[in-house]
Amino acid sequence: MGVLEILPYPDDALSSKDNAELDPAGPTVDQVLQDLVDTLDASPGVALAAPQIGHAVRAIIVDVTRDRKPERQAGHGRVLMLNPIITETSDAYRVREGCLSVPEYTGNVTRYRLAVVKGYVPGSGIRELRCEGFEALAFQHEVDHLNGTLFLDRVESARRDLFRRAR
Repeated sequence: MGVLEILPYPDDALSSKDNAELDPAGPTVDQVLQDLVDTLDASPGVALAAPQIGHAVRAIIVDVTRDRKPERQAGHGRVLMLNPIITETSDAYRVREGCLSVPEYTGNVTRYRLAVVKGYVPGSGIRELRCEGFEALAFQHEVDHLNGTLFLDRVESARRDLFRRAR
């Protein structure tokens, strides 16, 4: 399929909590992963979840090396992960966050500077990655998408913490 449309908020697919686990040997895995890669590559983002492009499955891609700020590029490089879960977090902080599905806004949310994420990495099997800083934020954001949560759901006060992007 290649580059797919990134579904915009408030598309119902973005709030679905029914995203299926993906069998690493299943017949659709290669297509889902290729769609994630192609669509992320064509976007200005650093990460993407399968539900954002219409696949109701638990798969993500994270690649903070794409960020334009060198200080935010540290991490594990391009990671495709099936069925990821966050197993550990620490060091909560407030951070401004945006989303490819909500291009008009950013918002202040609480995230964690450290996150440990576990899932199936094609070619490597089950992996557990210790992520820090911007990469930890990206993994938390994408796993939220798999659970039907947007950063908008984490904004405490729309009046105080939600901002329209400058055009």
